[in-house]
Amino acid sequence: MSIKFLRSDTMRYSRIGKGRPKLQKWRRPRGKHNKTRLKRFSYPVQPGIGFKGPKKDSGKVNNLTPFLVTSNLDLLKINKTNVAIVSRKLGAKKKLDIMKRLSEMNIKIINAGGKKWN
Repeated sequence: MSIKFLRSDTMRYSRIGKGRPKLQKWRRPRGKHNKTRLKRFSYPVQPGIGFKGPKKDSGKVNNLTPFLVTSNLDLLKINKTNVAIVSRKLGAKKKLDIMKRLSEMNIKIINAGGKKWN
């Protein structure tokens, strides 16, 4: 699991994340006397070059490679090492047809819209 980088004072103010994880986003410290910017001990760490993950895992979702499905022909190319993203340019009828076929193939769909397709 990767480190969650926190903005300075997220534990102090609710408007920047105290008890509200959705608002806890990284912002670079720019203050003159900011302890996080100075990388002081016991203050939150800043993102740096050493925290990057392995290159072979970049772009993957749950260790599966995303695959954009735009037509029925793309279903022939997809396999178990992929996870499907159904194109947003499709109409409702074709989208439903593709989602049913993907669920029959037991392939996960990332953007299923909250429905239980897989």
